[in-house]
Amino acid sequence: MQNRYPRDMQGCGVNTPENVWPNDAVIAVQFVVNYEEGGENNILHGDTASEAFLSEIVGAAAWPNQRHWNMESIYEYGARAGFWRLHRMFTSRDIPVTVYGVATALKRSPAQVEAMQSADWEIASHGLKWIEYKDYDKEDERKDVHAAIEMHEAVTGERPLGWYTGRCSVNTVDLICEEGGFEYVSDTYADDLPYWYDLLCKSPIGNNNTRLMILLYFVLVAMAWGYTQIFTGRAAFLHLGAFTGTIMSANVFFIIIPNQKKVVADLLAGKSPDPALGMQAKQRSTHNNYLTLPVIFLMLSNHAPLAFATEFNWIIASLVFLMGVTIRHYFNTKHARKGNPIWTWLATVILFIIIMWLSTVPKVLVGDDENAALTNYEQKFASAQHFEQVRDTVLGRCSMCHASEPVWEGIIAAPKGVLLETDAQIARHAKAIYLQSGRSHAMPPANITYMEESERRAVVQWYNEVIAGKS
Repeated sequence: MQNRYPRDMQGCGVNTPENVWPNDAVIAVQFVVNYEEGGENNILHGDTASEAFLSEIVGAAAWPNQRHWNMESIYEYGARAGFWRLHRMFTSRDIPVTVYGVATALKRSPAQVEAMQSADWEIASHGLKWIEYKDYDKEDERKDVHAAIEMHEAVTGERPLGWYTGRCSVNTVDLICEEGGFEYVSDTYADDLPYWYDLLCKSPIGNNNTRLMILLYFVLVAMAWGYTQIFTGRAAFLHLGAFTGTIMSANVFFIIIPNQKKVVADLLAGKSPDPALGMQAKQRSTHNNYLTLPVIFLMLSNHAPLAFATEFNWIIASLVFLMGVTIRHYFNTKHARKGNPIWTWLATVILFIIIMWLSTVPKVLVGDDENAALTNYEQKFASAQHFEQVRDTVLGRCSMCHASEPVWEGIIAAPKGVLLETDAQIARHAKAIYLQSGRSHAMPPANITYMEESERRAVVQWYNEVIAGKS
């Protein structure tokens, strides 16, 4: 994986996709207006010399420490006359337009920006200033990227989703991809079709499989934590499984299969295949190999409440990914006849014991607030008009699992530590009961205790009346 040639000379090769445009169109046309006027080199802007690029002046050169009146007036023509001519031409024909707007130029042209927005034109970023970046330090260029986004948002009211520097450096595309907020970058002319820029695996990090896998692991851990902050544990596991499965599918359909086709095409043509294609495909195949078992578990985790029904569910998911690595490493090593790493099974057992502990003994770490006194707000739910009906429903449909000693087979601790045995406990969890069993049918799972629609309506009525101050 060392010393990989950094340029991609293959693209889609002989396997160019067909019918990639909407409605089976054979070509896509984008009309672009570059707005650079007021963002060009000028000592008024703090630059060391005047502009020398894109003018009708033969042999134009930068004038150090001087304003170039003719050059300035050429750019001013674009703002004063040229823009409005194009604006009339495109709007009269109702033709959509993308503006590549230099942030400092947009800031100095509020009337033109208003006209762009009134016409519903996309305003993409054309950088902070219309200057040459080929000799720029990478970190200085990064600062300009962030400054451009900030100024663009301040001027237009929203951040740009497209980017085109134009006078870019070798670092520009990497910097835009690393920023992470753009839907596309136009600083590459390498294909007829849009394509994904594989920043991470083609970066220096991608030259070291171990380092790359560690980074991807932390990405998955972050996603696990993030999903559990938004969704219930069950939904978080399913979304995490879908996210991981999408990575695996992308590895197959964007790298492994296309690279295999290129290698086969070269062999059939009597050419020597590029070895980098095989190394890239092997790297992605290795990723998929280690992710297979965790994905299977996550997509079937709906049947494993002990894993997802705890506030430590994201840690459990993270440990499951590690178990996938230890188990697969054993079989990979054995199949490659490189040894018999029994230690991986010991590591797997230890990880599984930790998961069991996190699943069943959460109160050791977080304590028990179920017996705390009700707040005044919670007391309103306990004294509400329809509380007795809701209490009977909860005790009859939910408490067999949400109890200090659950009686439902296979449940040894209340899911997520939520107890619903007393009036106070039911009042304390009023919102969760309302959302999970009233507004949705998430609880009971698969309606296994046959909660009636009339009972769900009573839960909704009880909660809404308290919120509205009617009880």
